[in-house]
Amino acid sequence: MEHKEKQTVPGALLTLVAGILITIVSLWYGQNNHLLPEQASAQAPLVDDFFNIMVTIGTALFIVVEGAIILFAIQFRHRKGDDGDGLPIKENFGLEVFWTAIPAIIVIGLGAYSVEVYRDMGGFSPGGSQVVAHVHPSSHVAHNLPRDSAIAAPLIAQSDMEMTSEEMAEMPPAPKAEYGLGATPAEEGKTADITVDVSGMQYAWIFTYPEANVTSAELHVPVGKDVQLNLSAIDVIHSFWVPSFRLKQDAIPGIPTELRFVATKTGDYPIFCAELCGSYHGAMRARVIVETQEEYENWLKENQIAQQEDSQKTVAVNPANLPPSEFLAPYATEMGINAQTIAQLHK
Repeated sequence: MEHKEKQTVPGALLTLVAGILITIVSLWYGQNNHLLPEQASAQAPLVDDFFNIMVTIGTALFIVVEGAIILFAIQFRHRKGDDGDGLPIKENFGLEVFWTAIPAIIVIGLGAYSVEVYRDMGGFSPGGSQVVAHVHPSSHVAHNLPRDSAIAAPLIAQSDMEMTSEEMAEMPPAPKAEYGLGATPAEEGKTADITVDVSGMQYAWIFTYPEANVTSAELHVPVGKDVQLNLSAIDVIHSFWVPSFRLKQDAIPGIPTELRFVATKTGDYPIFCAELCGSYHGAMRARVIVETQEEYENWLKENQIAQQEDSQKTVAVNPANLPPSEFLAPYATEMGINAQTIAQLHK
């Protein structure tokens, strides 16, 4: 009898089919992972697109690596009666180049893409170098230290005392160093529609609207408006994080930081502190309420009235604490009682 040769599928064809299947599965999961909360800002899609690409690449790598481990564990398992040595496999220069070059290309590509996303979100907008003004030659030690540094403060104070009045008058003010996410390239050079000062403290966020003179424990913003948050910290480093906005920025004592965004969906979204700031760090939470322009203006007006200095006119009081004349005044007006009527009654 003639021996029939066993027909096998070429390895190149198997590799091609496996590559196509892995690509399809990775692309599908990368776009349908549902690992992030809902998008609620104009910056969120930029972050999500980048995240989905990383998930796609990570899924493909996971399938390849784990699949190879399972395949080799089955194919090259120890079989009964086989006590011989393994095949003398040497290094493969082409394979070494392949699995070094591919990850390098992926990392460089993701790095370039991340810089592009950071630029589109306004990451290059608020940047600025902090310049320290010239000081007296005798205090050159303090020249290179930040002006708001705790270490530099005594040295700078001493140098200021040694400077003459003419030198101090000529000394320009030290500019503020601002970091964070500012205006996008399309909005660069334009003033934000709303500016809110945000102060982080153990363990709360305080929101101040300087133009309206309103302070709140909640952040209220209108949908579709360009909002700028000026972040600062009173005690230690905090981190202002709104997951639904895909925005996070540190609040650092003595160094102003910035977040600029546009909310795209009305709703109530949580704010967290993402920097360990003390024993009750986990309880340092707040809310950002995105509402329509009309709702936002009504909220602002209500708080302007409620936070006036003369609280007796703006805050409800207990009628039992009022004198009879003030308590009856509204009713007397409705009944048409005035001084002349009372005078006639006395007669």
